[in-house]
Amino acid sequence: MWTDGACKGNPGVGGWGVLMRYGDHEKELFGGDALTTNNRMELTAVIEGLRALTRPSRVELHVDSSYVMNGIQKWLPGWKRNGWRTADKKPVKNVELWKELDAELARHSVTWTWVKGHSGDPGNERADQLANKGVLSVGNA
Repeated sequence: MWTDGACKGNPGVGGWGVLMRYGDHEKELFGGDALTTNNRMELTAVIEGLRALTRPSRVELHVDSSYVMNGIQKWLPGWKRNGWRTADKKPVKNVELWKELDAELARHSVTWTWVKGHSGDPGNERADQLANKGVLSVGNA
């Protein structure tokens, strides 16, 4: 699975995209929001991709978002331990999305792979195209 988010302005009109591949099968998902941020769209892409899986699955998830990778690999356990507060006791930004992602992660076995955006990874490039399609789907982009 490859996911990506896009935002025209930050905040602004945003979109998210997901490319799912299993053997010879592919599925593409995208959507958008009229007023959002890039980080929210990156998180939404991952959530929507995992949510689309109809049963618990093993997933190799490719993201180009340092925000998502840091959240998963560094920050999430502490946030949960601290009642969804940061190390300096401030509320976690985008907490409702992080909670949704945490719930989806409980359903699946996910291996996280960071890819450099716009570097020629075909899956990431397609997820980026889908995220931009999501921006356009909002209608006022």
